[in-house]
Amino acid sequence: MGGVSTAGDRLERTPKQDRSRATRQRLLEAAVSCLAEHGWAGSTVAVVAERAGVSRGAAQHHFPTREDLFTAAVEYVAEERSSALRALFPEGGAERHAAVAALVDLYTGPLFRAALHLWVAASDEEQLRPRVTELEARVGRETHRIAVELLGADESVPGVRETVQGLLDMARGLGLANLLTDDTGRRQRVVAQWAGLLEETLGRPLADRLRD
Repeated sequence: MGGVSTAGDRLERTPKQDRSRATRQRLLEAAVSCLAEHGWAGSTVAVVAERAGVSRGAAQHHFPTREDLFTAAVEYVAEERSSALRALFPEGGAERHAAVAALVDLYTGPLFRAALHLWVAASDEEQLRPRVTELEARVGRETHRIAVELLGADESVPGVRETVQGLLDMARGLGLANLLTDDTGRRQRVVAQWAGLLEETLGRPLADRLRD
C-alpha cells in the first residue's frame, strides 16, 4: 500500500541517514583542514570534496555554496572544541592555571588558523562577511560562558567580566603569535602569570563562596 512505511523501509533509510551524516562530517573536517593549510584562495569546494573523498556534486548537495561550506565547517569545529573543553572539566570549575591553559589552547590549533583565514576572506567578501560576523559573535559568547564557568568567576562583581574578556583577548593574541613560530615557551610563562593574576583578581570561585 502506498504511504505505508515498513520496517524494511525504515532500516534502509537509517543507513542512508548515517552515510549522509558521515559525508557531511568528512566535508566539514576537510574544509577546516584546507582552510588552515591553504587559506581561502586555495580552498575551493572541489579541493575540499577531493580531500573528503566525495564527489563535488555530493559536496554541493550538503552545502550549495562555498560560503555555506566554510562557515558551517568553522562552526562545527568550534562546537567540537567547546565540547572537548567542557569534557576536560565535567564538574564545571577548574584549578585556575589549568583553566587558563585550556582556554589559551583554544587559540593555538587548526580551528583558530582556519577561523583567521575566514576573517581575512570576510573582510573582502561581501557575501561572507555577515555570516562570519554572526558566527564569531556566537562563538565568542559561548567561549566567554565557558571561561566564566571554568574560572568560577562572579560577573556581578565590577570588573570581573572585563577581566575574563581580557583573558580571552590575550589568548587570541597568543594564538596569533603562534601562527608564525612555535611560541610554546613564552606562552607557558604568560599562562602562569595570568593564572596568578586571576587568583588575586577573582578571589575564591563563586561556587565555593555559595557553599559557605
